[in-house]
Amino acid sequence: MTEKTPAVSGFGLRALMGRHKIFTVVLAGGALLRLIATLGYRPAAWFNDSFDYLHVAMAPYPHPIRPDGYSFLLWILKPFHSFMLVATIQHLMGLASAVMIYAVLRKRFRLPGWGASLATVPVLYDGYQIQLEHLILSDTTFGFLLVSIVTLLLWHGRDLTWKTGALAGLLLGLATLTRTVGTPVLAAVVVYFLVRRIKWRVIVATVAVCALPLAAYAGWFWSYYGKPGMTMSSGVFLYARVSAFADCNKIKPPVTEYALCKNNKTSHTPLVFSQDAIWNRNSPFHRIPAQRFTDYQNQLASDFAKRAIIAQPLDYLRVVGDDFLFTFRWKRTVFPDRATYEMYQFSKKSAALPTWRMSKDKTAAAEAHSYEQGNARTKIVDPWATIIRTYQRFVHLPGTLLGGILIVGLAGLIPLWRRWGGAALLPWITATGLLLVPPATAEFDYRYVLPTVPLACIAAAITFSDEPRRKLARMFRRRGGAADAESTSSSSGDAVPA
Repeated sequence: MTEKTPAVSGFGLRALMGRHKIFTVVLAGGALLRLIATLGYRPAAWFNDSFDYLHVAMAPYPHPIRPDGYSFLLWILKPFHSFMLVATIQHLMGLASAVMIYAVLRKRFRLPGWGASLATVPVLYDGYQIQLEHLILSDTTFGFLLVSIVTLLLWHGRDLTWKTGALAGLLLGLATLTRTVGTPVLAAVVVYFLVRRIKWRVIVATVAVCALPLAAYAGWFWSYYGKPGMTMSSGVFLYARVSAFADCNKIKPPVTEYALCKNNKTSHTPLVFSQDAIWNRNSPFHRIPAQRFTDYQNQLASDFAKRAIIAQPLDYLRVVGDDFLFTFRWKRTVFPDRATYEMYQFSKKSAALPTWRMSKDKTAAAEAHSYEQGNARTKIVDPWATIIRTYQRFVHLPGTLLGGILIVGLAGLIPLWRRWGGAALLPWITATGLLLVPPATAEFDYRYVLPTVPLACIAAAITFSDEPRRKLARMFRRRGGAADAESTSSSSGDAVPA
């Protein structure tokens, strides 16, 4: 008897695709769009922050503004001298995120193929998601790590072992090195473990392994700057957050911080956006006689910002609330300024790479060309560029729909309130928390929203799994029955003679 081939025995790729036909078609469509983007914009797309990440990759050192996780990825890929390879890997991360979402919803929550496939559509087909994957930025890698963590933990449910917890901790550490908002994700995971009554050794393994790469990085940072840490920018960005409302007559700061006070009567150039408080030369921030993003400057800005929040808590909550609600607007408007907004679009024209100095002898453009070992300026190639640019204009997830997805996820938590919402609690609180952190610590930005979309979709999809769906139906039946009983009682009461 001859041995069956993998395809015949059901373990081959063709058999796998046959069992998941709907998702195969959905995934293929997302892959095609990413191929069109790669053909239309070569080798990749650029954002202002791209060149800071690249600068570290060319000669690694702990960057004072942001941790170096993404720069390490660029450094690992440096021998290939290809930004197109970087962009391709990021597109594969987007596709892999969709595969993980589909797999966990099918395997763990028993959703039908069409339902699990539907949950991946915002990840696979949002034009801005595709464009973000094509940018030399950390957000796609961060989002991929988030989905990996949530998938890993949901897949095992309450049957987590310390080894699985350790793997989750490693991924959490890498996510935090990629973007500092990974720290609140660790808090969300620990809260999830506690309310789900996960074994203590799992929690300890997760936290301990997460701490290892962070401690190593903090030690490297200490050797470079003389102080352990991850960045020297948290206080500066928090100052930017409070700059819109900080009133020194209410704060009454010490003399050392008075230079940070804003005088509206003498300011001829108003600061429109929070980030203007950092980058605009008219900001009071530039009165501090120190190089930008030093420990002294960061500490001074942090102290001032904390005083402002304590003295004006309602003003702080107002600006945070306004920025948070901005996330859920239907129409995507120009924000924070035209130049930044256009960097999130597939453009019609290829902009020259910037010539600002990254070090004494290297410019941003020179480092990009050196990494590529050729011309790294984005080349726009039609008809592919026109196709994906037009697609992005019309196909993306409006903020209002994201809000609706979060509400659906919240609805699934309610009937399981005795268990703190069940498994959906993890993706839901992580997504919501990540939407709140930027408005609370710096400012809203469109790019910070996209990594939360996969998690919101997972939470919403779990609402339609068996247990939440049955309990929600039971709640509505009870409410309907109570309403009918009340109506009958009222009718009976009207019929009784006086």
